[in-house]
Amino acid sequence: MAALVAAALAQVGDRPAWLAAILGDRYRAPGLVIAMAALALLGAGLLAAALGALLAPQLTPEAKQLFLAMSLLFQGGGALFPVKAPDRLAGWRIGAAATSLIGLFILAFGDGVQFVVLALAVRAELPWMAAVGAMLGSLAVVVPAVVLGERGWTALPLVAMRRTIAALFIVAAIWLGLGALRLI
Repeated sequence: MAALVAAALAQVGDRPAWLAAILGDRYRAPGLVIAMAALALLGAGLLAAALGALLAPQLTPEAKQLFLAMSLLFQGGGALFPVKAPDRLAGWRIGAAATSLIGLFILAFGDGVQFVVLALAVRAELPWMAAVGAMLGSLAVVVPAVVLGERGWTALPLVAMRRTIAALFIVAAIWLGLGALRLI
C-alpha cells in the first residue's frame, strides 16, 4: 500500500505520465499504451525490488527507516523542480507496442519512484509487492494521462499539485528520519 500511494503521488506531473500521454496521442491506441506502461513500470519496479531484497539483510531496522526517509526526501525535493518535457521518441520506428514498452521502461527506470520502491522493498517481507504496488500507483496517474492526451494532461495544474506533493514527501521524510534517529 505504501508503494502504491507513494508512486501515485510521485507520478503526478512527472515525465512517465507525460510520455504516456504523448504516445497515447500519437498511436491512438490508449489500451496498448497503458498495457505497455504497466509492463514497463512493473519491470523497472521488479529490478528495484530485487536490489532491495539483496540489501535488506545488510541493514538494521533503523537504517532501513532512514533509507526510506532519504528516498522520500529526494522524491520530495525533486518534485520542487520543474519537469523537463520527455523525449517524444519521434524517431523511433519500432511500432506502438515496442516504443511504449521500451521508452516508458527507460524513463521509469531512471525515475525517482524506483528509489522509493527500493527503499520500501528493503523494509518489506515480500519485496516484489513494493514493485506491484508502485506499478498500480503509477498506473493510477498514467491511465488518466493517456486518456486526456498531452494537451489535456499539461493543462492540469500540475505545478501546484507537485508542490503540494513535495511538501507531503518532505514532511514524511523528516518524520521518518527523526524516528530512525530516535529523536522523536
